[in-house]
Amino acid sequence: MILRALTGAALAGAALGAISAPAATPTPFAAPAKGSRAVYRNVTLIDGTGGPLRRGMAIVMDGDRITDVVADRDLPAAALAGADVVDLKGQYVVPGLIDTHVHIATPPDRVRAEAVLRRNLYGGVTAIRDMADDLRSVAEITRASRLGEIAAPDIYFAALMAGPSFFDDKRTWAVSKGVTPGAVPWMQAITDDTDMPLAVAMSRGTGATAIKAYANMPGRTVAAIVAEAHRQHFPVWAHGAIFPASPAEVIGAGVDVVSHVCYLAYQVSDSVPASYQQRVPVAYDRLAKGDNPVIGGLFRQMAQHGQILDATGRVYLEYDERAAANPAKPPLCTADLAARLIDQARRAGVEISTGTDGTNAADKPWPELHDELAFLVERAKMTPAQVIRSATLVGARAAGQEKDMGSIEAGKLGNFVVLARNPLENIRNIDSIVMTVKRGHAFPRTDFKPLTKDELGDEE
Repeated sequence: MILRALTGAALAGAALGAISAPAATPTPFAAPAKGSRAVYRNVTLIDGTGGPLRRGMAIVMDGDRITDVVADRDLPAAALAGADVVDLKGQYVVPGLIDTHVHIATPPDRVRAEAVLRRNLYGGVTAIRDMADDLRSVAEITRASRLGEIAAPDIYFAALMAGPSFFDDKRTWAVSKGVTPGAVPWMQAITDDTDMPLAVAMSRGTGATAIKAYANMPGRTVAAIVAEAHRQHFPVWAHGAIFPASPAEVIGAGVDVVSHVCYLAYQVSDSVPASYQQRVPVAYDRLAKGDNPVIGGLFRQMAQHGQILDATGRVYLEYDERAAANPAKPPLCTADLAARLIDQARRAGVEISTGTDGTNAADKPWPELHDELAFLVERAKMTPAQVIRSATLVGARAAGQEKDMGSIEAGKLGNFVVLARNPLENIRNIDSIVMTVKRGHAFPRTDFKPLTKDELGDEE
């Protein structure tokens, strides 16, 4: 009856209104357009490559890219003409930091995720590696960050594969609500009967950067995943032990990045636990005196094949805290053992990235990655220069993004952090952030608003 009452013109107008595009979402944090030039002058540069500190440098930008890194005294007049010039005399610049092990949507909570990501960005973190979550949510947040709708690092995420017996884990239900965990593209149960080319293609179809091989699979299955993923030119990120797949089987399968240094310690246990759910403490007595030769063999193999260790030292500090609160339940691994294993890995030539696998409380002003950097220097015997390289260039390699980020050089994205104090003198000077620049957009630290307990859901 209502349709009959409308005129033809009104019907046409209603139809056009139904299909007209909605108003664009504001992008207050978008990268500057190409042709928008900026020059950051008089910087003391730590470029992320592990090379020496360079004073009196200039970073020349066009839009979101670095076009030149040159001694300030050699800046041509043409580079300054019409550019936004920022004098950073007396300050230090490092590449944007990269956290290679985070979870932002288990379960999905957009308010919480945006709050954590905002703190990361204003704390110098310009990219993260999300190690499996509800990718329906992660993909949308990734888009919002990339377009500048929210203040957040760039996100590179993994689609998970695990054995069927893993999917009674309550976290898998939290990230698969509305569907069946293990039977969705971002979280697949894998068996000997799986159509592996299709499974890998489905993972790629989520927009993921890589597959995460997680738990409850034998070595032959891990090897099959890696072989097919690499055939499709797709990386594989994996836990150091996949239960019952041993560390030797995981590394031997050729995964690209290995997470959690203490998982490698299961190689010297009498047997690897049969499943993730059956994990037990590592064999501390066999790792108590100096470098263990069996673990050393694993590290040599990783170094030879260029496999990166996402060590996650910070997470073992949390293990120690839980053990202190409940002495009757020994930790699976201690921070002391983790630090010694990381030191052994570094000396064997393994590239180490900086992952955290945890979230600081709302009252902490800095992202958890700062804790990881301090742990690696103060407990794992890495130098500040080595740790900065781990948190930048090695992190970019772990995320598969080295051509665009990880160091400050011409052609790469304008991702860097301005510091008031020299982090090579004390890694905790990473807390002296003046501003973060991500894709050429400046985020002054003074604009940061502390997180609230409501945003993070922290208890009083």
